[in-house]
Amino acid sequence: MQPMRKFTAGVQLFDNIRERELIYVDKTDLVYQLTQESKFVFLSRPRRFGKTLLCSTLKCYFEGRKELFTGLAMEKLETEWKKYPVFHFNLSLCKNQYNLQGITKELERQLRPYEEKYGRDLNDETPGSRFASLMERAYRQTGLKCVVILDEYDAPLLDVLDQPEKLAEVRQIMQEFYQPLKACEEFEHFVFITGITKFSQLSIFSTLNNITNITMLPQYSAICGITVEEALDVFKPDIQVLAERYKCSYNEMVDKLKAKYDGYNFSMDSPDVFNPFSLTMALKNKMVDSYWFGSGTPTYLFEQMKRFKTDILSLEKNSASASDFDAPTENMKTALPLLYQSGYLTIKDYNMRLDRYELDFPNAEVRVGFMENLLPLITGEDCILAKNTVTDLYDSLYHKNIDAAMQYLNTHFASIPYLEHGRSELGNLTTFEAFYETIMYVIFSMASRYVFTQVKSANGRSDVVMFVGDTAYVFELKINGTAREALDQINSNGYMVPYEAGNRKVVKVGVAFSKEEKNITEWIVE
Repeated sequence: MQPMRKFTAGVQLFDNIRERELIYVDKTDLVYQLTQESKFVFLSRPRRFGKTLLCSTLKCYFEGRKELFTGLAMEKLETEWKKYPVFHFNLSLCKNQYNLQGITKELERQLRPYEEKYGRDLNDETPGSRFASLMERAYRQTGLKCVVILDEYDAPLLDVLDQPEKLAEVRQIMQEFYQPLKACEEFEHFVFITGITKFSQLSIFSTLNNITNITMLPQYSAICGITVEEALDVFKPDIQVLAERYKCSYNEMVDKLKAKYDGYNFSMDSPDVFNPFSLTMALKNKMVDSYWFGSGTPTYLFEQMKRFKTDILSLEKNSASASDFDAPTENMKTALPLLYQSGYLTIKDYNMRLDRYELDFPNAEVRVGFMENLLPLITGEDCILAKNTVTDLYDSLYHKNIDAAMQYLNTHFASIPYLEHGRSELGNLTTFEAFYETIMYVIFSMASRYVFTQVKSANGRSDVVMFVGDTAYVFELKINGTAREALDQINSNGYMVPYEAGNRKVVKVGVAFSKEEKNITEWIVE
């Protein structure tokens, strides 16, 4: 009998992983490279992507805990194993504080163990001044410069992003705490900062002008997350077990996992990267399910989408420059930077000649989860009802029963409450057609990852294209027109032509909406 495989899912401490002999994807060669190349480093990655584990790995490395790195790449790379004074702060613990005093108390709580070790000057009253004194004392006492690790530095700010007055107050507190990073540079050996977003108006970025942002550097694209090659090497037996449970081949299960959890790219030359949390949870539970959204949905993101009236139909295959989607949070003109930095969009292609990136949803888990959380904001309806519609819709399309699928969609539209409120809540939904097109797009996206809207062809744009099994469904909507007119538009403009190659079947569906009835009135299938 083979020993039970022990996964790291949910475990974020490097020493815990190594001491418990959990499965570990070795990133220590990149960790070593990083520590040799730069002194001040910033890394942005979405939540649940291994930032905290990376911070813990750095902490153990700089504490000289050589025994934890036995058998890893670091063992052959490092020869000195100095024990630096390490200051590790987890700023996510400053979230959900009821007042500013709560944030201050949490900072003081995290400072206290270091003050017990290195002493405290009672004249230092603020968290920032206490932090500065700590670094100087640690240097004087040990003879070694300090290592500072700030995990989730932006968590307190994201928590109040939709509250401008409180955001300004929290920024002031955090700026005071971060100020010593520049003032005490002579006592620092290495500083590592992680977060989701970039708040440039904090002292971290405004005063540390020599900070290296590795977020989009190709050589560090896979420092967090799991590449396809790593997954196939480390988790091969676990993927095989999962394949047997789902009664499919090993290669089919690999494709299923890639479609569900893979697809992140963090630079122009990045390999595809799996969401490590979702992948390991699936292998641990022996179930392909949605795990990332279940671990928390950031309300700040949807609040910003409402603020900027984000056009949902424009999110797919969005062409942008790096400055568009990697902009500091304070300078956002759209929700695009947050969507990218939070992991809802990722790089899918890069045009070197134009210096433009193509952004899109990374995988099916993100796409479907995003739409499920988005739908209530648009329509005001219970998402459970929408999920039932989605299940019935997909099953009908899979079995090529178009009439049944349209009936389910018809019933769903009839159940949508608060129409006018929903139209004003999110997106550029100022027209009747745009509103219903968006709802159709969201519903179809919940059913399949292969959904596209406003698809370009030689003679125009088709409204919705959806791939189910071996069939491409091309939909065209007409408001206060006829289904025949919609179908004729598909044929005359050749919307179906790009999908007719190979063995794929193409089904054209003309759909008529009534403004008065606020529903589908007829459809024609060809």
